[in-house]
Amino acid sequence: YFYKIIVEHLYIRYNMKYVCYYRVFTKGQGKSGLGLNDQMEIVQRYLREGDIIFEEFTEVESGRKSNRPKIQEAIRACQKFGAKLLIAKLDRLSRNVAFVMTLRDSGVDFVACDLPDANTLTVGIMVTFAQHEAERGSERTRAALAQKKAQGFKLGKPENLTKAAIDKGRTMRIENAKTHKANVQATELATLYRNMGMTYKSIADKLNQSHYLTRRQKLFDGKAVYRLIK
Repeated sequence: YFYKIIVEHLYIRYNMKYVCYYRVFTKGQGKSGLGLNDQMEIVQRYLREGDIIFEEFTEVESGRKSNRPKIQEAIRACQKFGAKLLIAKLDRLSRNVAFVMTLRDSGVDFVACDLPDANTLTVGIMVTFAQHEAERGSERTRAALAQKKAQGFKLGKPENLTKAAIDKGRTMRIENAKTHKANVQATELATLYRNMGMTYKSIADKLNQSHYLTRRQKLFDGKAVYRLIK
């Protein structure tokens, strides 16, 4: 009897509990460089005898989006079973800082088969650095274009600088903003909060706390909320 109790204790103590998460691109999983079957095979090779998989979730989505429903379901399953989130490769997690912070705030641990020692802190640093480099790249491009312009070069297509083209572009941007899914959801909440008498800044804080992002995957500020409602 006591031997049975000791064995059960050791089983609970040393065998890991996981919820698996796989992600593939919308247009053909092969384009991701790592198909669904490949990810499953990597996970199976990582597992030890006695490890438990409670549930598996597959996301067909772009990595740059933060509002991925399957990863949210996977996080809830981890919380329910007291399990870790298991992924095949680290790049299966989003490249978006806000998403990584959401995972961190959920209290759920994750394991990447290709980098088992990684955690939300190290991944957060990696993602933040990658985003910083991308922003610096954009700044360098703008600086180079400004220098070319100062030297007398004509930038862009002249036909795109006509009043008709500018008006058309503005109309398209407004229409895209109106129909964008994240904007529609955020607008409903923002309008509700505004009718309750809240300031634009307070509404922005509320949206950010609920992990809403702008159409360009940025955090909200008072000015963005004003534009959203108007």
